[in-house]
Amino acid sequence: MSTLQSDTNELSIVSELSAFQRQILAILAEEARYGLAIKSELEAYYGSEVNHGRLYPNLDELVELGLVEKSELDKRTNEYALTEAGHDAILTQLSWIFSRFVTDEDRAAEIRGLVDGVQ
Repeated sequence: MSTLQSDTNELSIVSELSAFQRQILAILAEEARYGLAIKSELEAYYGSEVNHGRLYPNLDELVELGLVEKSELDKRTNEYALTEAGHDAILTQLSWIFSRFVTDEDRAAEIRGLVDGVQ
């Protein structure tokens, strides 16, 4: 597959994700987590309760898309981790956003400042 086809496919997948799903990918980019830890992070982000009925179907869809890997920690707890495809999906989304946001050197400096602030 050519690089152009690969980039187009990644952008297509990313553009079909909901904001909620993109937030899950961002959370998992930091480290693998079990479902309730993801739920807690999302609740902190949204400032409201996240229902299990919303979280787990979205996690399952991300697993089906190959963006997240699900493994069993014990009989009752699953752990979710970002896959390489999930990592690439985040980069694709950021690249698309930056290509529209960074219109001059001042905006590029703002992005560099954000990156430097989290390192």
